[in-house]
Amino acid sequence: MGYAMDHLVFATHNQDKLKEVQQLIGNHIRLLSLDDIGCNEEIPETATTIQGNAEIKANFVYKHYQYNCFADDTGLEIDALGGEPGVYSARYGGENCSYQDNVNKVLSNLLHVQNRKASFVTCICLIINQQVTFFEGRVKGTITSQPRGEKGFGYDPVFLPDGYKKTYAELTLSEKNKISHRSQAVQQLITFLNHGK
Repeated sequence: MGYAMDHLVFATHNQDKLKEVQQLIGNHIRLLSLDDIGCNEEIPETATTIQGNAEIKANFVYKHYQYNCFADDTGLEIDALGGEPGVYSARYGGENCSYQDNVNKVLSNLLHVQNRKASFVTCICLIINQQVTFFEGRVKGTITSQPRGEKGFGYDPVFLPDGYKKTYAELTLSEKNKISHRSQAVQQLITFLNHGK
């Protein structure tokens, strides 16, 4: 039966993520960002898990703005670092750090480390009419020794997905969207929205 709606709030200020997810969802549902609904505050991400942070953000928007919405949280989990940066992926390099700061810290921490296995994980929390549903995508790969590629964002230049010779940042957006952790979670979200399970 699906959910009849023409728009849905994606609880993010990140225009890179918004563009990536809008391309996956298509044009039948227009995504609104936090900026579009006038939410200018940074929602505190205080949970100790990726799923918990996604839920905090979705709950905040639903409670304060009364929009059906979804939020995601993504983490890079590196085996040799005990799962770091994990829930701290966005601010691994310190407060107000850049994508480059985060990448530099990861590469520095993996200097002389042989095991470079990692997973990229995205968890989405969807709230529609007070009903909460979670979706998760996970891609295994390795961390390269040097950044490669100009596309993408975040840790994309150092994440080499299993079975590929190109990092996320060397893939086009449509190539990345075929395999990425975020696209896996978003595909589950789309299936759910279309079928209204």
